[in-house]
Amino acid sequence: MTQPSTVTQKTPGETFESLLEQAVAKARDALLEHQHEDGYWLFELEADCTIPAEYILMMHHMDEVDEILQAKLANYLRARQQEDGSWSLYTIGHGDISCSVKAYYALKLAGDSPDALHMRKAREFILNKGGAAKANVFTRIMLAMFQQIPWRGVPFVPVEIMLLPNWFPFHLNKVSYWSRTVMVPLAILCSLKVKARNPKNISVRELFVTPPEQETGYFSHVKTPLGKFVLFLERIGMRLEPYIPFRIRQRALEKALHWFLERLNGEDGLGGIFPAMVNAYEAMDALGFPPEDPRRQIAKKALQKLLVHREDDSKHPGGESYCQPCLSPIWDTGLSLLALQETQRAEDDPHTARAIDQALDWLVDKQLRDEPGDWQARRPHLEGGGWAFQFDNAHYPDVDDTAVVAYVLLQSDRPEHREAAYRAIRWIAGMQSKNGGYGAFDPDNMYYYLNHVPFADHGALLDPPEADVSARCAMVLNAAGEEVPYFRQVVQKCLDFLWKEQEQDGSWFGRWGTNYIYGTWSVLVGIEHCGIPQDDPRIRKAVAWLKSIQREDGGWGESNDSYEDRKDPAIRGRFHTSMACHTAWALLALMAAGETESDAVRDGIDYLLRTQENNGLWRDAYFNAPGFPRVFYLKYYGYDKFFPLWALSRYHNQIAGRC
Repeated sequence: MTQPSTVTQKTPGETFESLLEQAVAKARDALLEHQHEDGYWLFELEADCTIPAEYILMMHHMDEVDEILQAKLANYLRARQQEDGSWSLYTIGHGDISCSVKAYYALKLAGDSPDALHMRKAREFILNKGGAAKANVFTRIMLAMFQQIPWRGVPFVPVEIMLLPNWFPFHLNKVSYWSRTVMVPLAILCSLKVKARNPKNISVRELFVTPPEQETGYFSHVKTPLGKFVLFLERIGMRLEPYIPFRIRQRALEKALHWFLERLNGEDGLGGIFPAMVNAYEAMDALGFPPEDPRRQIAKKALQKLLVHREDDSKHPGGESYCQPCLSPIWDTGLSLLALQETQRAEDDPHTARAIDQALDWLVDKQLRDEPGDWQARRPHLEGGGWAFQFDNAHYPDVDDTAVVAYVLLQSDRPEHREAAYRAIRWIAGMQSKNGGYGAFDPDNMYYYLNHVPFADHGALLDPPEADVSARCAMVLNAAGEEVPYFRQVVQKCLDFLWKEQEQDGSWFGRWGTNYIYGTWSVLVGIEHCGIPQDDPRIRKAVAWLKSIQREDGGWGESNDSYEDRKDPAIRGRFHTSMACHTAWALLALMAAGETESDAVRDGIDYLLRTQENNGLWRDAYFNAPGFPRVFYLKYYGYDKFFPLWALSRYHNQIAGRC
């Protein structure tokens, strides 16, 4: 692979050791420059084109069009259209019909002529895929609100779901936090059959193979017997909807409104995630909240805080903007600290020490202690102690973030830091699922039959235990286990879960990062100090798999294609190019398994040294995580900054005997 001219070059007379030390110092200093004056780190979090398209659609839904912002969002969309006319869910991914429908509609709303070449190509792609009727549930609901399809073309989502008892097969507590926060305001919109204002009356009938009112295949994706039965029941429910008593409908609307207003979350928005925030904002309008209402104003401000603006330059002519799906300060700060704490093993740098202390203080202030949270529905007597992913999201602490933050706090000698860590670890221990694993936000969220309901065509309705989250919980619980013996029992149950999750080829699936390299890194690093011998056959199998996928340049890379078919091991851990974050994950995993002196590790370190730029950083061009596998993907802009630093520092410390 051709490297950019800014890549660090080795000068004559430099030793490998000195080059390594220089690389660590430059990467450390570059990471410290990104620290906010309040102590945290926050990097961009970019998603696919669905979200900026939805921002344009929202402005037209509400008749609140900012023409300058719209033009910049449209520039962003046009720049990411693929050669076949489609838009993909991740860089150089295959075209996605739902994303393409939203992008096409957004551009047409922004003024692009349907006769323009890029619009003709997009339309041809969509029609070749069966037309807009084949788009996913959320896209079809948008089309129904814009009066492009009849409401029979979307799942029946009555607001009366708010009144269902806990024992009923469907209940809000049985789905994931993100599903709850999206569904409640969405149920209001669907029950009221809300009509987007659409001031220019823009239509996209040209995207349908069959006229929308004649289309009969809106639910052709429902194929299982259970799914067909549920579809039959909901079609009956839709026919009976006009007979729902007014008082019951009113009671349900009031309960839904109270539910999401309680969780509105200030300027961080409902659930801290864009889809829920948009639905809440539009639901307020539908329920008669005037524009000057403080709650509606703060909901709009929360959406605006997610925007990223890039000024006019050679790379972005005319400037461009996009909308992030959420903000990630806790996650970015925790992982940055893991890297910086590793550098401190080699050199007790006062500047770094102050930065670490400031960040730890900031994290302690963000700990969620006695706040109400949805997780308490299953653990009503458990003491709080977690952290959210965002600046503020009190109802939804994240187990994964909490494990990382608690671990970095345990490295501190300050009593207030360790007290916060142990409170968090007690919360983590109490959030374990029955099978020993951990979900990201809720325990025992494993009602898999719900994935067959017509609404769940995205396959992301639930938050079951996953290997990557579980491994980090095992890591921090084990770190505290010597002082609290009970934690060791929790760790053993978690380890039993992890061994069951190992794939036949030795890898682990990565739910929250791309993908099997991320999952395998998570597990090997997580269990490093859990008393498992490094010659354990299961660990050796994972090591062999990582070595088998190393690229010729010494690095590693993996495409999000590996989420498309979990049964095909041939695409796991593979990509056409190496990436700094994947290389760092593989290196950290191998070193955790005792492979520091191996050729594979040395070659991977060489790759990172060769590709480090003069500013001390690396530059990965591709997406590196899923939001929801096969539906929604992400690029964490911090991953190519703190993970390579962590890997280089760990290697430097291990060869010097500091670990």
